[in-house]
Amino acid sequence: MNNVQGLLAASVISIQNSCFIYPACQNCFSRLILDSRRFNCLKCGCTGEAKDASYRYRLSLKVADTNDLFDITVFGSCLDPFFGITAKNLQRYIQDFHQLSGETNTESSIRALVQAVETCFIGKRFIFGV
Repeated sequence: MNNVQGLLAASVISIQNSCFIYPACQNCFSRLILDSRRFNCLKCGCTGEAKDASYRYRLSLKVADTNDLFDITVFGSCLDPFFGITAKNLQRYIQDFHQLSGETNTESSIRALVQAVETCFIGKRFIFGV
């Protein structure tokens, strides 16, 4: 997974989706199926309690170099320095915020988080290992 074939210096044009944290299997990094009490990995069969689920960053970006547009997805802990926190802790803070605020419509807080991510990445130039 960490085989970098080349480097691409490109500017971020847009964030491709608003879901940049996902529950991930600790064995194979696939998306977990969560219900209120349990998680299940359809790829490797790993199961456990939902409260113990691990989370991972998945940031899908549209980027441009001087000649072309590219769709790039950045996964995992390499995004921790940009967010200043692990994906699992960010997910925990989001859940705690919703519980403490009593907010039933989580759309506004999610949109605020997406706007913050857009502000941090769009228009910035990065070197991507591809």
